[in-house]
Amino acid sequence: MTEKEIKRINELYHKSKAEGLTPEEKAEQAKLRGDYIMAIRNNLKRTLDNVSILEPDGSVTELKKVAEAKERHTH
Repeated sequence: MTEKEIKRINELYHKSKAEGLTPEEKAEQAKLRGDYIMAIRNNLKRTLDNVSILEPDGSVTELKKVAEAKERHTH
């Protein structure tokens, strides 16, 4: 998500509060918000993929490997 896109989200938000949006602007706002949420989710996933847990027995569990194993069992 670029700074330009974030700026546009904010512009549309302020315009919606001040005077309302056209149907085209509402559609643009919904798309941009969806893209923003997806970017946040992807960033969080990348962060969590790099987290390791130190278990009480001293072993280390990588969250990425736990998630991959869980995904294999659910499919």
